[in-house]
Amino acid sequence: MEVKLDKRYPIAASLEQGWAVLRDIRAVAACMPGAQITEQLDDSHFKGTVKSKVGPAVMSFGGDIELQGLDADARSLKMLGKGADKAGSSASMQLTAHLEAGETAGQSVLVGQATIIVSGKLAQFGSRLLVPVSDAMLAQFADNFRAAAAAVPAASQADAAVAPHSAADVLAAPAAPAAPVKELNALALMWTVFKGWLAGLFGKRS
Repeated sequence: MEVKLDKRYPIAASLEQGWAVLRDIRAVAACMPGAQITEQLDDSHFKGTVKSKVGPAVMSFGGDIELQGLDADARSLKMLGKGADKAGSSASMQLTAHLEAGETAGQSVLVGQATIIVSGKLAQFGSRLLVPVSDAMLAQFADNFRAAAAAVPAASQADAAVAPHSAADVLAAPAAPAAPVKELNALALMWTVFKGWLAGLFGKRS
């Protein structure tokens, strides 16, 4: 099953502050709830985990991340993440993200396009559930990204002019302050989806 999402999130941070996070694959991974990079294989390939909490149980999913492109001029990132659990479910996400100027110099917009493909038991939930769950996860990611970008000291124009332009340069550059890794709470996500469903249901009746 395939789900496509196209999102725009306003960020209360400058383009330079946002790019300091977006160009750092570890900081990007840390913004995703429950996700963490555990091993770097080479300049563009990483191993990682995603922890999901369902009630008192905590499950961990292993996966691979491929950094497919970084463009400092366009302030864009392209990456592919794949993962699977022991029950036979698997998921992949092709993500392209870039930053645009906001209404003021201290604001920017995070723009992302994601294609999510799931198989196994995950696919049985259907798009009516997977789409709102994916929306909720990306909203949490955006909140963490905002916090991480706001924590980056405002850079001078001279600093911005010498920003890294390649994946190798980015990996060698000092990492941006990463947002705290927050465990993905599946029940909380489901509750968010349920509340949205109720709101839609009663909104249609009114």
